[in-house]
Amino acid sequence: MHAPHDRPDLLPSSDAGDLTGLTDPTGLLTLGWDDTWSSALVAATDLDPPPHERVARVCRAGRGTCDVLVAGASGPRTLTADWSPPLRRAVAADPTAVPAAGDWVLLDGTVDQGGHDPGDGARPGVALVLPRRTAVVRAQVAAGSSHEQVLAANADVAAVVEPMAPDVDLARVERLLALAWSSGARPVVVLTKSDLVALPDALRREVADVAPGADVHAVSAAGDVGLEPLRALLASGATVALLGASGAGKSTLLNALVGTDVMRTNALRTDGKGRHTTVTRELHLAPGGGAVLDTPGLRTVGLAGHEALDDVFTEIDELAAGCRFADCAHEHEPGCAVLAAVEDGDLPERRLLSYRKLLREAEHQAARVDARLRAEAAGRIKARTKAYRRQHVRP
Repeated sequence: MHAPHDRPDLLPSSDAGDLTGLTDPTGLLTLGWDDTWSSALVAATDLDPPPHERVARVCRAGRGTCDVLVAGASGPRTLTADWSPPLRRAVAADPTAVPAAGDWVLLDGTVDQGGHDPGDGARPGVALVLPRRTAVVRAQVAAGSSHEQVLAANADVAAVVEPMAPDVDLARVERLLALAWSSGARPVVVLTKSDLVALPDALRREVADVAPGADVHAVSAAGDVGLEPLRALLASGATVALLGASGAGKSTLLNALVGTDVMRTNALRTDGKGRHTTVTRELHLAPGGGAVLDTPGLRTVGLAGHEALDDVFTEIDELAAGCRFADCAHEHEPGCAVLAAVEDGDLPERRLLSYRKLLREAEHQAARVDARLRAEAAGRIKARTKAYRRQHVRP
């Protein structure tokens, strides 16, 4: 189980350390660079000094290309870069190797600091993607797929965005928190549209009860109320990923945090459900520092693993220590401390039912991934055997 994310080292240091050799230190720092990334660059390239002038950060990913931010003489600017052949092969073998918004990449040529692409206008290529510090990963929703999908890379904070109006869906908050905890980033919950409810503080406390270890903020992005904690995170240099359903108010929150209307907003449908505003994953720089990673509205969130559930349901994890059997499933076993807590009213039954549902989903996905990996390994062995036999055919 992860410890609560209240350690200052989980956010970028205000002192970026020794960045000697950077072509444009201010530009790279603005993108979220620090001395730890410099060390990672040395390890990935085996070059010292590392080629900082070829470093870029993905702000939008596409199929075969991605838009990247690079340090320029007059500040950050955007280029379009193609995937290199080695990267294409890596993606074919592992879909999570796809460059994602927030990734740090190394381009295959020096980028002209005057504002031009290398090679007289030719597109640069993405030579490699630096190992991710954190990754928000969900199971792909496509039927029959056992692969995973990276929603955001290298976020320091994973913000679960949930609207207070028309109502709060506690089960959805728990599901998104599992996604946030498993990312390795610091989870927070942002309750939007606080101006539309009568008792926002009481509702915030109710959500805090199902979000142990995570700060919970009630905000009104439209009224610019309650945003100070998020702006402080950005000012420290943090990259904040926004995770939430369509209609949660992510686009309005994004516009408020970056200080401009970078994303249009849509009203809720007549049935109260959200409309899709964001359809891609994008990174936006905040004016006071840091960056905001916007993600599409998540109507379905498949969990890629169950490790983070103990962080979301800490009270169940603690109660389980008192169960008679170490492998108690908290279903009908005798001496189950969790069931006893439900019966005594110390644990809401809704929490236990939500835990069971998410655990079943995560275990099912893990089994599908294991089956795929076994099939892929068997396929590789079969291919090698066929190749060997072709090379040793008897005359």
